[in-house]
Amino acid sequence: MAASHPYLRTFVRLLGFLRPYRWSLAVSVVLAVGSQVAAVAIAFLTGDALQSAVESQDGRSLWAIALAVLLVGLARALFMVGRRLISGRQALGVEYDMRDAVYAKLLRLSFGFYDRHQTGQLMSRATIDLQSVRFFLGYGLIFFFQHVVTIVGVTIVLFVVEWRLALAATAFTPVLVFLAYRYSRVSHPVLRDVQQRMADVATVAEENIVGVHVVKSFARERNELAKFADRTERVFERSIEANRQRAIYVPLLSFLPLIAQATVLLFGGRMVANGTLGLNDFFTFNVLVLMLVMPLRMLGMWIGQAQRATASGERIFEVIDESEDVTDAPEARELPPGDGHVVFEGASFAYAQGGTVLDDIDLVVEPGLTVALIGHTGSGKTTLASLVPRFYDVTSGRVTIDGVDVRDVRLAALRRSIGIVAQDPFLFSATVRENITFGAPDASADEVVRAARLAQAHEFIEELPNGYDTVIGERGITLSGGQRQRIAIARALILDPRILILDDATASVDATTEARIRLGLREAMKGRTTLIVAHRLSTIALADELVVLDRGRIAARGTQAELLEGSPVFREIYEHGLLEREFAERVEAAGA
Repeated sequence: MAASHPYLRTFVRLLGFLRPYRWSLAVSVVLAVGSQVAAVAIAFLTGDALQSAVESQDGRSLWAIALAVLLVGLARALFMVGRRLISGRQALGVEYDMRDAVYAKLLRLSFGFYDRHQTGQLMSRATIDLQSVRFFLGYGLIFFFQHVVTIVGVTIVLFVVEWRLALAATAFTPVLVFLAYRYSRVSHPVLRDVQQRMADVATVAEENIVGVHVVKSFARERNELAKFADRTERVFERSIEANRQRAIYVPLLSFLPLIAQATVLLFGGRMVANGTLGLNDFFTFNVLVLMLVMPLRMLGMWIGQAQRATASGERIFEVIDESEDVTDAPEARELPPGDGHVVFEGASFAYAQGGTVLDDIDLVVEPGLTVALIGHTGSGKTTLASLVPRFYDVTSGRVTIDGVDVRDVRLAALRRSIGIVAQDPFLFSATVRENITFGAPDASADEVVRAARLAQAHEFIEELPNGYDTVIGERGITLSGGQRQRIAIARALILDPRILILDDATASVDATTEARIRLGLREAMKGRTTLIVAHRLSTIALADELVVLDRGRIAARGTQAELLEGSPVFREIYEHGLLEREFAERVEAAGA
């Protein structure tokens, strides 16, 4: 069964999201069945009214039947209102639960997962795909139960009323079932591909919106538009194919029930003429067949909806089922008190899709010491620093803080003890205060100001329209690069971390601002273990000791003076830095 229906397992898993709503689902089904039973009752009452009109001379019975039709119709309307209210709440509840599950999973996944996946793809799964699943589980499934009950119930009633006509009416059912099965087989891969290509469109759109300044700076609007058009054209082509399938199968699935209806009219009419079937039974039978036609015609639409939801479910479950590379160990504990003694013992690391980045690193960083990690691009500096807060786990060896393997410490406790400032800081669309206190929401106003002063950010924050309560744009777009960097530094310092990691944290600021930030950082780094991923000579000067990395291994270690004599790699980096500084000074002088 699983082989013939590769999506069956996904379909069953989707139904699992209905488990918390099983009672509301049951009530919705009962109400849906009740509305269909009422519809069948109305059909019989209409037949009785016709018979009464033919045989009776007074209108009392007609009045009674009409009143009964109104009461049954009112009951049916109430059933439908109740079903729609309950199923609507159920649909939104399922979407809420699934979105929470996907978002919670995205937050738990390690950096390695995001290295392999595009943001637009992930956003598409959390929005478009979720909506497809929600609509099916909330509404489509109820309609399915309603239609199945209608088909089964009405078919039984048809055989009770006149079994010979019922045989004629259901003769085409095997063909209908075969076509429905065939449609489900051919539509699933196409609809899944449509969902995937829609995610590609979302990816291109997201990249161009986020990178709109780059696009405009290089006048690449026309090229990016062409790229977007190419992605949308692929969606268009596959959607056309899916539409072509619907254009073939859905009309066929709608036409076959009409053949059954025409057969009933032909043979039933002759039976009435021959006196073997009463007029009221013939009328009732036709009304019931009409009730049967609609669910059968909707069968193709329901199958298409189920296929789209299942295709979306597969993409959602790819995220939910993704293995979490970096997680809390079963016996994970709090980080014990200490001074920030960091040790790398034979630490190696390799990305899943690439080669070795770090190879057998042995490094001891004494408490309170500031160590600069330097090396050419791709030497592994940032990756080495990222092993301390467990953004990645070592593939062999271990990293310890105050004698405890970081893999044995609760992630939340570990990362609360480490302040990190990246080269390209991310700020939220919130107030300056909320950005600074992101990792310490309970921090007092004095602590916020102190952290901002250390980061040399207090003065420019005070000049903003609302000071610390000024709302900055998305990703801090309303601030300069240097201002964003200083707020990011304040955000790290407010944690009062045991360990500080600066990933080229002054790269985005001018020389004057950098000098001021260095003064603040010197104060912040006192008595605090600090790892600096450095490129600028001025930043290197903050360090007590330098570690030179070359091709994932430690090439040299010592003070600046020692390395200038004994490390060719550092000497090359140093001389290149001098040239850069000299060039910058000439440009600045020329501008003045």
